[in-house]
Amino acid sequence: MDPGMNELLKWSVENSSTTVNDPSAAPPTNRHLNPDALNALFGGPSDADLMVASMAAIKSSDPEISLEDKLVAFDNFEQLIENLDNANNLQPLALWTPLLECLAHEEAEIRMIAAWCVGTAVQNNEKSQERLLAMNGIPPLVKLATGEKEGQKVRRKAVYALSSAARNYQPSMDVLMEELGKLGRSAEKIDASDMDAVDVLIGGLRDEASKAT
Repeated sequence: MDPGMNELLKWSVENSSTTVNDPSAAPPTNRHLNPDALNALFGGPSDADLMVASMAAIKSSDPEISLEDKLVAFDNFEQLIENLDNANNLQPLALWTPLLECLAHEEAEIRMIAAWCVGTAVQNNEKSQERLLAMNGIPPLVKLATGEKEGQKVRRKAVYALSSAARNYQPSMDVLMEELGKLGRSAEKIDASDMDAVDVLIGGLRDEASKAT
């Protein structure tokens, strides 16, 4: 990833969160941004621009973009979609498809952060829950959450994503139970609004994931 863009992504996330949390905070400084990053900033990149740039880096096949660069970009992406409006912009920006493709990435760290981002995007967000379901995102998350060859970190983030996707959203809960049934597990219907029942289900998956190596 271009160092200037990397700095800009970090700067944008840090300062946007500062001003949101404290409207009276002093205006953000340029800190250690290099001239190229400052020029990009003065050009007015929006959160949407930063999200698209981050995903472009994550999906890039350019050998000069290292795995570490991609992980930094993904971390910035996750922080950006903590904002509800940004999460809802995943659809108009056509970012759901590349995000879900990352669930099958060869690198476990990429799969982990992809699941984390899905969970962040859909948490308490019915619009994004609907989109995840429409994009057939539940089955690959179940595969990660229950995969015996998956590491603990990947499985736990996939469980987190499933929890966020299914809580208070019955259509996703129904698909989750159907997918678990295909694996020979209980497919008994669970009321997505019954937090006690959901906690038992998710807690069981989380305990399994925690035993992974």
